[in-house]
Amino acid sequence: MNDWPDGYGHGSRGAEPEGPRVMRHVQRRPIPQQPQGYDDRYDAPYDSGYNTGQVYGSPSGRGHGGSDGNDGYGAPPAYGRPAPDWRRRLKVGSITVLVLALGVSIGTYFWADSKVRREVDLSKVIERPAEGDCTTYLIVGSDSREGMSPEDKKRLHTGSADGKRTDSMMILAACGSGNTMISLPRDSDVEIPSFVGSESGKTFPGEGRRVKLNAAYAEDGPELLVRTVEHNTGLRIDHYAEIGFAGFANIVDSLGGVEMDIPKAFKDKKSGADFQAGKQTLNGEQALAFVRTRYAFAGSDLDRTKNQQKFLAALANQAATPGTILNPFKLYPTLGSGLDTLIVDKDMSLFDLGQMFFAMKGISGGDGKSMNMPISGSRGGNLVWDKEKVRQLVNQIKNDEKVTVTAD
Repeated sequence: MNDWPDGYGHGSRGAEPEGPRVMRHVQRRPIPQQPQGYDDRYDAPYDSGYNTGQVYGSPSGRGHGGSDGNDGYGAPPAYGRPAPDWRRRLKVGSITVLVLALGVSIGTYFWADSKVRREVDLSKVIERPAEGDCTTYLIVGSDSREGMSPEDKKRLHTGSADGKRTDSMMILAACGSGNTMISLPRDSDVEIPSFVGSESGKTFPGEGRRVKLNAAYAEDGPELLVRTVEHNTGLRIDHYAEIGFAGFANIVDSLGGVEMDIPKAFKDKKSGADFQAGKQTLNGEQALAFVRTRYAFAGSDLDRTKNQQKFLAALANQAATPGTILNPFKLYPTLGSGLDTLIVDKDMSLFDLGQMFFAMKGISGGDGKSMNMPISGSRGGNLVWDKEKVRQLVNQIKNDEKVTVTAD
């Protein structure tokens, strides 16, 4: 039994009625004035907690005395939106960018890989030399007019000969000791060895025939050319890459031209070349004329091969810049224009192509050297290789040693 406090019951001190308490709406004596203060939690005036004749709580559960899990006091009102979580937004944004970049990269890889023409079967090449420590590429520029209109042939001064022949040949050795690019003059005096026909599968025995190097390609295509180069040098060719006139010109144009420093002016009606001395940007038509010209030079084909090396290094150096690789408006046209006419061996991957490309770029940056195959004289109008220098050169490449052999 509890006593009701004086002034809070029925007006007198008495016994607490039996059963549950019943709140009645009664007239109470005034509550003594409480000192004004502030509640620690809400900075509101102090309240004794008693209510005179009011219903406690509210249907919404809000407000003073409501039930919202805060000891009956209700949550403070929210003023405006909460501050953004920039750390979380940055994290989500970074992940999104990485996923998109990965998707684009994978898509580009498969798109480019599907366009490569893997048409050369090096497994048909017989009696091959042992593999060396470097990766070697035989890079061929052909005079193929595939895909060219009559107007293109006229504009590019290519003529209209049927079939295709080699216009330039180079060995690129990508080595840890430095990269080496060796031009093989198409008039080089070589022996055609025994070989298996690329189409017939028939074995042709060696007869000691000596011909110009480009005759091997004309006789049975890339496979016989590789077989002939390997037989006459003793160097194993790991990969083959060939591009025609149209593809070469299109790549240059897709890059917006290639800057060259031409030391001396020259002109040639057959190739269409007409150049002044000095730095200049060559478009596709001019670039093709530059690498094909030989009659304007005293050294003929030997001087032409030097220009070819110089231009390919400049082309690789310009194409491998971030402005091309990271710019889809340049990257895709460049890949598309080049891969459509690029013919490689069946084992050539895009990684191998990239390695070949950056090896050429390295030569232009001073990481390696470019040279002609050493020549000792001529025979019947054909250029005869210096056997001793060729042997030394091949051994240095096989053993991944710095190349010290010179063509002079």
